[in-house]
Formats: sequence, C-alpha cells, structure tokens
Amino acid sequence: MKQEGRVKGKVALVTGAASGVGRADALLLAAEGARVVLSDVNEEAGQALAREIGDAALFVRHDIASEEDWRSVMAAALDRFGRLDVLVNNAAICPLGSIEETSLECWRQVMRVNADGYFLGCRYGVAAMKGNEAGGAIVMMSSVAALGGLPMMCAYTGSKGAVTALTRSVAVHCKEQGHRIRCNSIHPDGIWTPMTQALVPDLDPVALGIGTDPMARMCNPEDVANLVLFLASDASRFINGAELRIDNAQLISSL
Repeated sequence: MKQEGRVKGKVALVTGAASGVGRADALLLAAEGARVVLSDVNEEAGQALAREIGDAALFVRHDIASEEDWRSVMAAALDRFGRLDVLVNNAAICPLGSIEETSLECWRQVMRVNADGYFLGCRYGVAAMKGNEAGGAIVMMSSVAALGGLPMMCAYTGSKGAVTALTRSVAVHCKEQGHRIRCNSIHPDGIWTPMTQALVPDLDPVALGIGTDPMARMCNPEDVANLVLFLASDASRFINGAELRIDNAQLISSL
C-alpha cells in the first residue's frame, strides 16, 4: 500500500533539478508533501518546473561549484521556507575520456563541479540542518563508476569516488557530533536522462528494454527518485553512511 506524504512538512533542496534525475526527485518529493528548493544553472527549465509544482517550489540559479552561490541558495531557502531538512546533491557533469585522453583541464573542471560542488553542499547543508531537532538527510548522487570503474569516464569516475568517500566522512562526523544528520550515497549504473542520451545518442530506449527487460542496465529517473524519497524520509532513519546500488546487479554480475 502506498504511503502518502512520506516527506510531509520537510523542506528539500535538489541540485540539478531542471532535468533528468533531479527533476524526477523534485517532482516526487513535492508530491509526497515536501516543499522543494530547485537549483540549477538552467534558469528556463528550472523556472518552468517551479511553476509546474506551484507554491511549494522555489527556483534559484545555482552553480554548485561556487561558494557564493551556495550561500545565496541557502539564504533563499531559509528566507522562503524557514528551514532545510533534506539536501539532494545531484548536479554533475560527465565528459567521456580515458586516462590517456583526459586533459588536466578536463579533470579539474569535472572535479570542480562533481567533487568541490558536493563538498560545498555538505558543508552548507550540515550548517543549515544541524540545529534541527529531528536532524536531516543528505543524499549524494554517486555512481557504480566509483565502485567498479568506468574506463571511458576517467574524470567522472574519480569525482564519484571522491563523493563516495566524502559521504562516509560526513556520516561519521554528524553521528559523532550528535547532529542527527544522515548522509548516504546512491550508485546508479545507466539512467535514461538527457545527459546519458547526449553521450550515447544512438541508443534506442525500446531496444534497451528500460523498465521491462530483466537484463536492462538502464533505469528511468523515477527509479532513482524512489530511492531518494526513501532516504529523505524518516523510514530510513537508521540508514547512515550506506552505499546503495541501483544497477540491476550489473556490478556484481560482471565480477
């Protein structure tokens, strides 16, 4: 039986909310009772999503690698909704390139967004949530790349490894400090999003059997959003510092 309002009364900030997984996260969290702060560099799509959700949503333009932008988005969230209970660190970039093909410039660009951005999110997220009586939840979007390695995504793999290790550090720190803030990482394999479609434009979603073929490697954004919702809700109150794969056993089946 579906439980309605699983995050009712909570305020959630979702980075990269204008499309893909972030959009699915925001829509589901709002449908389950949360007020949502939508952040993205894509202002047009972000504003459109905020209008679609209605009064329970606020859009803020946000470069997650900018500390000043983190200050601004947190201030906007607290000014509009008065608190923050959930942070979904979701925004990321994913250029292709092996260790032999990836330039230092590309490496630094990916680390700036995917690693620095998540560090700043955790830093400001903990500061905003640690005074909450009920604490809060940080959900980190990592990847199976951080656990198994993807040779054609060298910089992305390195950045997601940093996200995974950071998750453990934040989880233990918050536990030892008594902040009641949980921090967990999600590790998808393929997700049928605009970012994935841009990387592999020749893939046919019908042929891939997304959502229907038991052998499928790719899931839909909503599959990830369901896990985000669980980790954001009180139903996962004793799950902390976990690495949760959402890959249809792809990682272990390739061992």
